[in-house]
Amino acid sequence: MGKTLSRGCGILAMLCGVGLAAAQAARQTTPPPQSPLQAWTWEQVKDRLELNNPTLLAGKLNINELQADELTAHFRPNPQLTLLADQLDPFPGGPPHGPFAYWLPSATVSYLHERAHKRELRTESAKKATAIALSQQDDLERGLLFSLRSAFVQTLQAKAVLRVSKENLDYYDHVLKISRDRYEAGDIAQIDLDRLELQRVQYESDVQTAEVNLRTAKIQMLMLLNDRTPIEQFDLVGVFDFSDQIEPLDAYRQIALDNRPDLKAAVQAVDKAHTDYKLAVANGSTDPTFSFDVGRNPPIDVYFGVDVQIPLRIFDRNQGNKLHTKIDITRNEKLRDAAQAQVFNDVDSAYATLNSNLILLRPYKQKYLAQAVRVRDTIFFSYQHGGASLLDFLNAESDYRAVELSYTNLIGSYLTSAAQLNQAVGKEVIQ
Repeated sequence: MGKTLSRGCGILAMLCGVGLAAAQAARQTTPPPQSPLQAWTWEQVKDRLELNNPTLLAGKLNINELQADELTAHFRPNPQLTLLADQLDPFPGGPPHGPFAYWLPSATVSYLHERAHKRELRTESAKKATAIALSQQDDLERGLLFSLRSAFVQTLQAKAVLRVSKENLDYYDHVLKISRDRYEAGDIAQIDLDRLELQRVQYESDVQTAEVNLRTAKIQMLMLLNDRTPIEQFDLVGVFDFSDQIEPLDAYRQIALDNRPDLKAAVQAVDKAHTDYKLAVANGSTDPTFSFDVGRNPPIDVYFGVDVQIPLRIFDRNQGNKLHTKIDITRNEKLRDAAQAQVFNDVDSAYATLNSNLILLRPYKQKYLAQAVRVRDTIFFSYQHGGASLLDFLNAESDYRAVELSYTNLIGSYLTSAAQLNQAVGKEVIQ
């Protein structure tokens, strides 16, 4: 009895040990929990771009440099101090009065007085250069936002295409299951089943292509955001649809004239050119230098004097810089006109593309999608009951697949053209 009990306890202990070892092995082989999926909205993506994009950050540093130049431009000329010790006699052989008895010390302070508001004009020109840089920074952000929006749309489009491709594959697998049952029942021939199974390769290819496109779009997004999040933990959420209503073309033109930062920079460049011309004229004026000196001249104890130096600008009156800045006014006016023409070109082109996409999308949403589903289901029902051939069913299925993918890609084209119109007008007028 005792031997049997001890043998049972040993077996129980051995089983417990095996159970503990199996549990430890399971814990060791269980993969660690993955980080939660980060699904970002468009607003979050925009904020991330402003915080992390190195090109934008470099542009902000350039603005800081120009603001530092404003301080330099506003400085007055520094006064100059000149110390002089003259008529020292350290050599022996002269009168017995010592080497420093009659030396002549003096101190002179001089200051260049700038006339014709040179300092004020320099400061004004520097501030206008900073304002132009701010507009150019906004224009840089406008371009990056378009690239970001395009990548955002491509990601949503790739997700939608992947969803459609998987739905088509699932539907076709359902068709294959029914067809295999019909083959087992002797309702269809082996060759028909083989043709149906071979057709599945196309749907598998669509899914794989969509997955690669989705991954590529996410990589592009993370590059623009300067983010190192793993692709598997990164996702985007947004509305993948179109709006049927758009404003008239003239409304978008006016918005662009009011908001385009590159046009604003061109207008500011003309204004700065006028200021630079005024500064060139001011630099052609004469700036006197005033001096005040104090010294000692034995037997007089202390003396002082006043000096004024006036340059005679007979030859160099800054003629070259005056002519250069005057021509630069006309050049910047031409650039402003070119920028305005570019604004109208961008708005008109983006509007035409957007309107073309809407013309194509409306019939898809109103009838083509429903017709494609109805035709596919009707032909499939007829094929099941012997009223349609296999070729008819495959054609109907292919037509449905083409219509569904075309509609999805058209929505992506619409959203891309909407982003292009937002870029053309300088603000988000279409979400």
